[in-house]
Amino acid sequence: MPTARIESLDREGRGVVHAEGKVVFVDGAVPGEILEYASYRKKAAWEVAQIVRIEKEGAARVRPLCAFYGTCGGCSMQHLDMSTQVAAKQRVLEDALWHIGRVRPETVLRAIHGLSWGYRHRARLSARFVIKKGGSLVGFRERKSSFVADMTSCEVLPPRVSALLPALRALVGGLTLRERLPQIEVAVGENSIALVLRVLESPGAGDEAQLRNFADANGLQIWLQSAGPDSARLFWPPDAPALHYLLPEYAVQIGFSPTDFIQVNHATNRMLVHAALALLDPRAGETVSDYFCGLGNFTLPVGRCGAAAAGFEGSAALVARAHANSVENGLADQCRFEVADLFSSEICARLPVCDKALLDPPREGAIELVKSFERTRPRRIVYVACDPATLARDAEVLVHAQGYRLTSAGVVNMFPHTSHVESIACFER
Repeated sequence: MPTARIESLDREGRGVVHAEGKVVFVDGAVPGEILEYASYRKKAAWEVAQIVRIEKEGAARVRPLCAFYGTCGGCSMQHLDMSTQVAAKQRVLEDALWHIGRVRPETVLRAIHGLSWGYRHRARLSARFVIKKGGSLVGFRERKSSFVADMTSCEVLPPRVSALLPALRALVGGLTLRERLPQIEVAVGENSIALVLRVLESPGAGDEAQLRNFADANGLQIWLQSAGPDSARLFWPPDAPALHYLLPEYAVQIGFSPTDFIQVNHATNRMLVHAALALLDPRAGETVSDYFCGLGNFTLPVGRCGAAAAGFEGSAALVARAHANSVENGLADQCRFEVADLFSSEICARLPVCDKALLDPPREGAIELVKSFERTRPRRIVYVACDPATLARDAEVLVHAQGYRLTSAGVVNMFPHTSHVESIACFER
C-alpha cells in the first residue's frame, strides 16, 4: 500500500496527495501526516482513499468528541482542530473568488464563529423502522449512505435535544404509523423545542395519546406535517408558545414557525448580523434594501439603526411573518416588506433604487438581482453567501462588469465540523 505525506485539505475536508500523476483524496487525513492509504474509488485523474495506518500524526489532529463520528454523515471535520477547519474554509472561499470570479478582496476579514458544539438549533433527522436493528432509528444519515446512523447522541445538537434521541427512538418504534414517519424536524427557540413529524398518514387515537404524553413528559411541542412545509400544524400542546430567537444587540425578537428557514447557529448568527451591519453601516436618512430577507433577520436590525429598511422575499408566508415581527418589535414604521421573485429578471428590473443593499440568497446565488444593480446602483453591497462558487460568479459581475470594488470578504463558520462554507463580502462603488 502506498505511503504519502498529506499536502493540504480539499473543500470537503479530505487530505490531498499527488501520486503517480493523480490527485488522491484521503478521508479523515490531516495536513502534514505521513500515512498509508488504500484507494476505494479510482478514476483517470483522481482517486478517493481511506487511511490504513498513520505513521506520523499531523499537528492539527484532535480526538473527535462524538462517539458516532465516521459512521454518521453529519460531520466531516471533527478530527481537525478548529483553527485548521476555519483556515481550510477561508482557503476554499479565496480560491473560489479567484478561480471563478477573478477577484480578490482588498481585506480578508477575521473569521466569524461562535459555538462549536451544541449549536444546531435546526436539524432534519431521518426516522426508519429497522427490524434487524431491533426497532426504530432516529438520526442523521450514515456517511455516503441512505441508511440512518445508529446513534443515541449527537454533539452538535443542543444537549437537551441530543438527550432526547433514545426516547425518540422508543417513541417512533411504539407508534402504529412508525413505517409512515420518515422524518423528524427539530426547531429550537429561546423558550421551546418543536418537533415536526412528517406523517404520511394521520395518527390514530392510540398514536395521538402517545405523542401527547411524550410532549408533556419532555416539555416540548409536537407538530404534524402531512405534505410540504406549509402543511405543518401544531398538534400538542394547543397553547404552546410561539418560537422565537433573540438579537439582543438590536433589542429584536424574531418569531418563526418550526419549518421556516432560520440560521441553525444562533450564537454565530448574532455575530454575523453584527458584522454585516458594521460593514453596511446603515444610518438615518438612508434607504437600505434587504434581499432574500426571510423573517427580517437583517431587516429589523437595519431599521433599529435608523435607516428606512425594505425587505424583499419570494415567500408570501415569510413576508407576512416578517411584517408581524416588525410590528412586535415596534419597527413597522421603519421597515416594510414585499413579496418579490428575486430570480426573475423582470421583477428585478422593477426593484426600487436604494442607497445600500444587503443580500442573503440561497445556494443558487443572486445573478439576476446582481445584474439589476447596474440600474439601481447601491453604493455599498453586503453579500452573505452559503456557496462560495455562486458568490464568486456574482462577484465577477459586480467587479468586472459594474465597477464595484470587493473591499472585504471572509468566512462565517455557521456549521462547525462540517465542510459547509458560509461567507460574507462587501462591495463598494
